[in-house]
Amino acid sequence: MTIAGEPPLTLDQAPARSLGLGDQLALWANLGVSLLLPVTATFLLAPGMSLLAALTAVLVGTIIGNVLLGLSAVPGAETGAPAMVLMRGLFGRRGSYAPTVVNLVQCLGWSVFEIVIMAETANRVVGGGWRWQFVLIAGAISTLMAIRPLAVVHILKRYAVWVVLASTLYLFVEVFRQPLPGLTDGDWNGFWPAADLVAALAVSWMPLAADYTRQAKDARTAFWGASIGYAVASAAFFVLGILALSGLRVEPGFDVIDAIIAIPAGGLALVILVFDEIDEGFANIYSTAVSAQNLVPRVDRRLLAAGIGTVATLLALLLNIVAYQDFLFLIGSVFVPLFAVFIVDYYVIQRRRWDITESAPDRPLLLIPWIVGFVAYQLVNPGTVGWWADWWMARRTDLHLDPPAWLSASLVAFVVASLLTFAVSRPRHATDDGTELARATTGA
Repeated sequence: MTIAGEPPLTLDQAPARSLGLGDQLALWANLGVSLLLPVTATFLLAPGMSLLAALTAVLVGTIIGNVLLGLSAVPGAETGAPAMVLMRGLFGRRGSYAPTVVNLVQCLGWSVFEIVIMAETANRVVGGGWRWQFVLIAGAISTLMAIRPLAVVHILKRYAVWVVLASTLYLFVEVFRQPLPGLTDGDWNGFWPAADLVAALAVSWMPLAADYTRQAKDARTAFWGASIGYAVASAAFFVLGILALSGLRVEPGFDVIDAIIAIPAGGLALVILVFDEIDEGFANIYSTAVSAQNLVPRVDRRLLAAGIGTVATLLALLLNIVAYQDFLFLIGSVFVPLFAVFIVDYYVIQRRRWDITESAPDRPLLLIPWIVGFVAYQLVNPGTVGWWADWWMARRTDLHLDPPAWLSASLVAFVVASLLTFAVSRPRHATDDGTELARATTGA
């Protein structure tokens, strides 16, 4: 049984392919509108960093992350397969289990974070004392929406995007009315770590992109809808957070939310954005369920979504958001090199001829560029978890490495993984068009 106009319930069924460019732009723009971004933006400003340096880091990180996001979105539209099923073409059926497990952890983590940010913001708007109730409400609504995701997309396109746009413009006007520091006051220290952090947000959606673009009408719609939609919205909210931190003189973290609430009608604007935040919660729960189907292809995604939503809600009751920045850097270090391998092999080596059937052969050599790219990222930017960062700094010393401050961990990892992919890959001279093969085996 299928739900008319909705994504297939199992991997045996065909995707609807009902989303045009407007639908994809609306979906990805709404996913880019997140209250996590102003909170994250407060971590971008290193001590003494100028406003110009921070804004430029947002621009550079947005370009890097969203070009990669767009490229990762296209195969979903071309094959009709969700993201983790596409990993079969890269690593083989059994080899795809490794990125699938990593992605399950990531998606569950994002589901928890989204529920936390909705609950924390709503709790602060009403004056406190209602956090756990808001966690339960946010978790329940997100889970229910994950069962009917395409109905949600159409609602976002028709109504939510305009209300959110009005609220966002209002907050920008009010923040610009605050006294901001000079654009060049300060230095450029911390520029590339900040750009990496911005890129990490877009990169975190790369292992989910095909889950939504498999419903797109064509590859061009998938690329532009994902890359432009998410880029514009996410960059705007990073900038909002930076300006709020600079103009309202608040400390990093949730204090930026408190400062925005203090703006006249800021609480109302945030309430509207809290409701919009639910789409991030549902998207992560939905993608966790779809990713799990690569392991259990014939289990109904609605049952998986219900179980995952319940677990995420329970974890949100216990989570400490302080670990959020570390989580983002870890995401970048894992998925930037993974999708470097993905993009090079899919577009250049195999020329879009991938076997994503259940009998897809293992390709263990491609694990090498992924792992080495991860190591390269850590050697440049090991993050801020004490024991983890200390271990990687010690490895730097052992290797006599001293990466310059201008070096980007994301770019280094991408280049290293890409070059190694060329070194270990061999083109398969397939007689079939891999796109048609993939469509046939996914029911598309």
